[in-house]
Amino acid sequence: MGLSNILILSQIAGYVIILILSLCIFIPIYLQVSDFNGHCLLFANGTWREDDGLFDVKWPSKVFCNFPMATGAFLFFFAIFQIYRFAHLAYNQKDTSFIGLFLDVAFGIVMLFLIVISAVFITVGFIFWCSAMTERFPSCEIAAGQNITKENEKVDTSRFYIEMGTAQFGAWGSFAFAVGVIVTSLLKLINNHQTTNIRVSMYLERQRLVNEDSYIGPLDNRSASN
Repeated sequence: MGLSNILILSQIAGYVIILILSLCIFIPIYLQVSDFNGHCLLFANGTWREDDGLFDVKWPSKVFCNFPMATGAFLFFFAIFQIYRFAHLAYNQKDTSFIGLFLDVAFGIVMLFLIVISAVFITVGFIFWCSAMTERFPSCEIAAGQNITKENEKVDTSRFYIEMGTAQFGAWGSFAFAVGVIVTSLLKLINNHQTTNIRVSMYLERQRLVNEDSYIGPLDNRSASN
């Protein structure tokens, strides 16, 4: 199996894992927003009231949850497209052009950028929430399932710790495999560039030899006639 086929299969495997991890980003955050009655807990803070012991929450912008969910959806569909594309190339024993390889690297960098922002939102935002929870509870995990807000807010805290933990795993796992996919794309791009240079060099050398033969040929004919 050639280097090109090995790299294509590596890309397919990488995007299959990214496809799975994208669901670990989108689904848990969607469930958390649903459990919290449309509120995003990332970067949420507030104060604990002394009269009833409930948490008076200052809910942040929904962008902090919507952005990671949008990133997860983008990764899901982009991974499906890339898996189909690379599988088709592997089946037909072909590879993409230099432009296609360059676009793979460019889109991979964009994908990595989105993942990093989402991972930071999830991780740092969850730290903010847990900092508020540990003001009353020994740990953030113990706060899960506790009645911490007013009943009319309809906030279900029973699964938030697992949901955010899964979202963090999905985000940072996607980051790791996105780096691997980009490195593979770069290797393919470099390999294509080197192969093209070799072909151009061989063509130029062949043309030089043909021109030399054409030049020497008439001189030999003249010498024979003299």
